[in-house]
Order: sequence, then C-alpha cells, then structure tokens
Amino acid sequence: MKEIKCECGHVNPIGTILCESCGRALTEEAKRDKLHDMRYEGSARRSQTYNKTIIDKIWNFFSSVKVGVWLIVITLIASAIGTILPQKEYIQQNIPPEQYYKEEYGWVGQLWYNLGFQDLYSSWWYLLLIASIGISLVICSLDRFIPLHRALKNQKVSRHEGFLKRQRLFSRSNIEVSDEVFDSIKQKLKSKRYKIREENGNILAEKGRFSRWGPYVNHIGLIIFLIGGMLRFVPGMYVDETLSIREGEKKVIPGTHSQYVLENKKFILEKYDNKKDKETFNQAISRVGNVAKNFQSNVTLYKRVDGGISGESDKLKKVKDFSIKVNKPLKMDHYALYQMSYQLDELKAMSFELQNKANGKSMGNLKVDLFDPKDVYDLKNGYKVELIGYYPDFSGFAKNGEPQTKTSVPNNPAFLFRMYSPEHPKGEVSFVAIKQNVEPLGENDYKMAFKSIDTRNISVLTVRKDLTLWILALGGLIFMIGVIQGMYWNHRRIWLQRVNGEVLIAAHTNKNWFGIKNEIKYALKDTNIPKPIDQQEKKKE
Repeated sequence: MKEIKCECGHVNPIGTILCESCGRALTEEAKRDKLHDMRYEGSARRSQTYNKTIIDKIWNFFSSVKVGVWLIVITLIASAIGTILPQKEYIQQNIPPEQYYKEEYGWVGQLWYNLGFQDLYSSWWYLLLIASIGISLVICSLDRFIPLHRALKNQKVSRHEGFLKRQRLFSRSNIEVSDEVFDSIKQKLKSKRYKIREENGNILAEKGRFSRWGPYVNHIGLIIFLIGGMLRFVPGMYVDETLSIREGEKKVIPGTHSQYVLENKKFILEKYDNKKDKETFNQAISRVGNVAKNFQSNVTLYKRVDGGISGESDKLKKVKDFSIKVNKPLKMDHYALYQMSYQLDELKAMSFELQNKANGKSMGNLKVDLFDPKDVYDLKNGYKVELIGYYPDFSGFAKNGEPQTKTSVPNNPAFLFRMYSPEHPKGEVSFVAIKQNVEPLGENDYKMAFKSIDTRNISVLTVRKDLTLWILALGGLIFMIGVIQGMYWNHRRIWLQRVNGEVLIAAHTNKNWFGIKNEIKYALKDTNIPKPIDQQEKKKE
C-alpha cells in the first residue's frame, strides 16, 4: 500500500477517502456518494487502514466505539452486582468474612464470597475493566483526533467541485458576481465572527473549529478521572477505614502505617430534653423519644517516635487532645477522623462470687475481663476458680452438649468454671450464663453467683485520607469544559467560489443547520446569489 497522490498534487496518507487539500473523492465509493460523510473529513484512520500485525489488531479492537460501549456496560453491571451485598469493609470486623456472609445470607452469601465479590472493587478483573475503558478512550481519541486535525489543517480555500456539490447545503448559479458583492458578503460574515480566507477570488468562511475537539477534551477528562480512581488503590493515596475504639483503649489508626495512635478518653452523649430545650423540639421528642443532641469522643492523639513500636506508651509522643464531634473531625497530615456512630454499654467485665450453697457464705470474689480473661483466679485459703471455657456470644448447645458461640464479641457471655475447694480438690464444674447456672456433672456444693457488671461505650470513627481528590476534580472540570465546548459552539464552514462564470456556494456544520442557514441568508441578502438548497431535506421530500 502506498500513499495516495491527488490530482491537485497533495500526498494523502493511506486510506484517505477525500483529499485533505482539495476535497476530491479518491475512492469509487466516495465518488458514488450523494452526500459526503464529514465526521472525519474523509481522512485516513489507522484502524481502517492497517490490519496485519498483532498491534494493529489490538489497536483496531480498542478503537471501536462498540467495544468501548460494551466495556462501560459490563463495568456498570459489575458495579451494580457489587452493591447487592455489602463489601467486606462494611461488615462486622470482628467476624471473618467467610463466616459472616454464610451466616447472614446463607448459600447466596457463601457463593458471593467464593466468587470473590466481597472485595469486588479492588479485584484484579474489575481494575482490568477500568484500565480497558481508559485504553479504549485513549486509542479511540488518537485514532480519530490525529487524522481529523491533519485534514482540517491542510484544507485549502479552493475545493474541488465534487466536494462542494456533495455538501448538504449547496447551490450553483449561472450569474455574474462583482467583487463588490463578494466584499459585501465577506463583511457580513465577519460581523458573524467568521474567519475569512481567500484564494484566487474564492472564499472560505470558518468559525467554531475548536468545538470539534469537544469530544476529545471529554475523553481527556474521563481518562484523568479514571487515573484518579485507580490511584485510590495505590497504598498511601486513599484511606477510608472504620475505627471502633472503646473508652480507655489505645489503637493504631488504620491507614497511617502505624505512625499514629489514638486513645479514647471518654465518649459523651447528650440528648434533647423537652424540659430544658426549646419548645420547637417538644413534638419531635414526644414522637421519636430519645434524640441525640450531640455525641463526641474526647481523644488523645499520639505519634510514633522514630525507632519505637507503635502502641508502646513510652515510645509515643503526645500530639494533642481533641474532642471529635459530628462535622468537626480531627485532622493531621492529610488524614481526618470523623465521628460517625457509637455503641453504648458494651459489656467489659463481669464480677462473680464463689458461694457455699448450704450456708450462702462467700469464699471470695473474682472479676472476669471479657476481652482478656485469666485462666485461673486464686481466691486464697485453698479456694480457686479455673476458667475452662469462655463463650463470648453464647448461642446454645450443640447436639453433643458442647456450648457454642456466634462471634468473639461479648454480647451474651457464658463461662464454664471449675471450682476448687478443700472439700473438692479435683473441683466441681459449673456452667454460668446470663440468668443460667447449670451443673452438668451433678449437683455441686459451691456455685458461682453473679455480682455486678462493668460496661463501657464504643466510639465508631471513620478515618479518611484522599490525595486523589484534586485529580478527580481536575478530570471532572476538563470533562465539563469538553461538554460545554462541544454543546454550545458549532464548527461552521461556508465556501463561495467562482468557476467558469458560475457561482458555487456550499456549507457544512457539525450541528445546528438552522443556525447556519440563517447566517447564509443574512450574508446573501441584497445580492442576486440564491441561497443554497438543503439537499438532505430535498431528498426526503
């Protein structure tokens, strides 16, 4: 395949349909056209020219608009599937994902987990779809932008007669037109902000060419937006984590690479009171009940000292004390901690008393930390209690009689104690739960009597960091510029030529034909040149 040299002398790239310079039809198919397709000025697109190497085939695949549309449709369907069940970052963090989905949603949840949909938006195949859309946008744009830009740049004022008569607006007149009439037409077109070019007494009036680049500006904005979205999966660029921290607890702030530690000093909840607050709230309070007026976490922020292990109090440097409230986050080093939710009165510890059942005498007290229970509690004088089984969220007994727990959170704690006394050196076994005291191996002389319970509140914070926000905003801004550029301006061209005693006038626009017709009518007013005929409408008639 060789380059195509037109009769006008211009050398066109392989695959060109209309000469870039004079507009002459270069193929038999173009010569048979009633109206030329002017979307790409008949220029040669790589995807329609080369189809030999593997690179050509890849280029041709991604340059297809249909392929791009299908990639978007598949991505949208995949994104919708990801919203059917919650992603793993939004489930209870104290339960393994495989257990959570199976218990909450049955076989559907199990299948969901096995297919890997619990982390769909971070999966390799979803990221590959996003990357494919970006590649499609780049190749589609280059495949069309480069030849279109070259064709518009090379176009001459004087165009071939076949090119002009195959424009949608065209007319031919056997009249003599003076230079004064042409000058009058030029001035009127200039008043409509047309850029006038002249050659051998012919005129090309053009305006709004930049609007042709609107779709490609859109593509640039979308590509930048996709890059910003994919950068969110790069460590350190984006963090959106949940931090549940109990009163009196220190925790490493997730996403900070163990550099920051947070201590929850106290959680405070204030409610509206219909006696103290304004009467405006009385109706709402009486209807809803308790309404939160303010909830906040009084915290202390620590930063890791170089060389220290995060979590060691002597290796942490205090940064500041702060009260995190709704819409008043704690900010540091691009991070922000928001007060999102809370949980009141979580069980922290339970106190028991070892009693002689016969006389009710106490042999000693013990307190079981529900998050870090001891194995043995020594009550002195030959009395001790061994914790041989702990079930934080007791759900009942299995068929073999073994106690079961649903989760590791102490929502309904139960204990299996072995009680040692001078009378029973081998110990007596007792199963103790809330409102339950079972003696599985027969009647005991001693029992574990419930005394009191300690609770504490939990603050639920959201940790956010987003270094991609400005990239997303830039992509969105460029996209909107492209939308405005292509929507509110039109690329309009009017050719006026004198050939062998005839006047040829043709016009083309990428949209708003009514507007260009009115401008031509205005330019030809008070002249003997007839306005061009809309050949497409004439064909329909």
